[in-house]
Amino acid sequence: MVSRFVNFTSLGRRALPNQWDLLALGIVLGVFIAVAQGSHGVTAPLPAPDAPPMELDYWQLPYYGLRTTLRMFTAIATSLLFTFTYATIAAKSRRAEQVLIPMLDVLQSVPILGFLSFTVSFFLGLFPGSTLGAECAAVFAIFTSQAWNMAFSFYQSLRTVPRDLEEVATGFGLSPWQKFWQLETPFAMPGLIYNTMMSMSGGWFFVVASEAISVGDTTIKLPGIGSWLAVAIDDKNVSAVIAAVLAMLAIILAYDQIIFRPLVAFGQKFRVELTMSQFEEKSWVRDVFLRATALRRVLALPGNLLSNIGLMRMDWRFGKTRLSGPPNRSASIIFDIVWYIVLVALAAWAVWQIVTFVSTTLEWAELGSTIVLTTFTMIRVIALIFIATAFWVPISIWIGLKPSLAEKAQPVAQFLAAFPANVVFPIAVIAILKWSLNPDIWLSFLIVFGTQWYIVFNVIAGASAFPNDLKEASANFGVKGWNWWRNVILPGVFPYYVTGALTASGGSWNAAIVAEYVKWGDDTVQAHGIGAYIAKATAAGDYPRIVLGVAVMSVFVIAFNRLFWRPLFGYAERRLRLM
Repeated sequence: MVSRFVNFTSLGRRALPNQWDLLALGIVLGVFIAVAQGSHGVTAPLPAPDAPPMELDYWQLPYYGLRTTLRMFTAIATSLLFTFTYATIAAKSRRAEQVLIPMLDVLQSVPILGFLSFTVSFFLGLFPGSTLGAECAAVFAIFTSQAWNMAFSFYQSLRTVPRDLEEVATGFGLSPWQKFWQLETPFAMPGLIYNTMMSMSGGWFFVVASEAISVGDTTIKLPGIGSWLAVAIDDKNVSAVIAAVLAMLAIILAYDQIIFRPLVAFGQKFRVELTMSQFEEKSWVRDVFLRATALRRVLALPGNLLSNIGLMRMDWRFGKTRLSGPPNRSASIIFDIVWYIVLVALAAWAVWQIVTFVSTTLEWAELGSTIVLTTFTMIRVIALIFIATAFWVPISIWIGLKPSLAEKAQPVAQFLAAFPANVVFPIAVIAILKWSLNPDIWLSFLIVFGTQWYIVFNVIAGASAFPNDLKEASANFGVKGWNWWRNVILPGVFPYYVTGALTASGGSWNAAIVAEYVKWGDDTVQAHGIGAYIAKATAAGDYPRIVLGVAVMSVFVIAFNRLFWRPLFGYAERRLRLM
């Protein structure tokens, strides 16, 4: 009786809230209050065209930062949903992959203003007279700067799952649903977490274009850091620009500690290795929630529910005919032929629609000029990706192989990746005008200012996920120097590098629209390129030129990716996956 009483008492004490529960509850309530405060004004009436312009009131800056952060996390949630559906279908279905991956190549490369030109009117018409329409347009624009690299990362991980792990899953009789949640998603988790962090930073890079919307005669400035920066740059207010950058730094540090640092620590458990790593990722927020006994019991119910859903024996098939007997090869070939005919017909119809729309107002000579301008931009993209690769791959590997250093470098890299190029524009414009520099050369570096970080984050993720047992094996065999780089670490991170370089290439095409046509007050500097062409057409509301520029650029992007990046991706999938 005494024994039972003591056990019951100790159990009750363990169930009682402790000081860690209070701290965890404070964090949760703080997040909910911030979300509620940031949501204020989302459904307010749209400001009238003659409304006074935004004032640079420093007391309003925290609220503006909260509104921007809420938009970015809404876009991240949408991007995760997009990633788990789009990338999974592309990785599982051969026929779907033939359409979805080229579409992804184009979508990640089309400039955001190309999206805004056609989506602002749609969302404003969807919610007439309400700020919610402009909010949806801004979230969609941020989504277009976040989703693509996450989808590419998840797709690459699904295609490079080690074969021995797949054989184990087959041996245990896992259904496709169970295999997805018990093997493939955990294997993809480290890369997906790092690319999610990169997506947040990419959202900051384009936040000005998404919050300060200006298409033709329509100008909308939503409360946020991006619109604050747009007004400060127009007014040449240096102190306001510095205040916005400091606010960004504070916000990045906050969500790094509260969200991303716990996610990185959580993702460490999914590394593929036979020996335990000597370094354990730390997160004070994660430790708080692990010690909060009462809150853990409350969260156990939804956690167990999600776990049981992942263990359900559900079956799916993408692009396969489910037959009771052996597969009918003749039927598959016939279906492939029909599928290709449908794709060619859709492509021909799309080309005809574009030609019809553009040819009504533009001369055919305009096509030649856009091809030349796109060639200039492509040369910039190739040169800058090569420079970023040579500089950042060794540094990123060094950081990724030192977990303690990676822990310290993570928030710094996030801030540098999030640092808006718009802040550098004044320096570039003033320097180019003062010393009569060539804009075609010196504006080019603004393109890689934000996109180089796709390579950095992916290579750090690859080096961090490099199996500890392979490190020990190479050390035991005395593999050192260039031999170690060529035969051990570079092949190990190569699939991650291809994903990062591919998304960096697409991001560079995207960034060209803000880097080839820059303004500081009344001063404007532009380079020769398709980015400046689309930027000027967007500012003028010239939809035929926008369509022509985006169409020509899309053809270049698809051809470049098909001829260069896709063969590299296939090589990494066939030869450099963990066996």
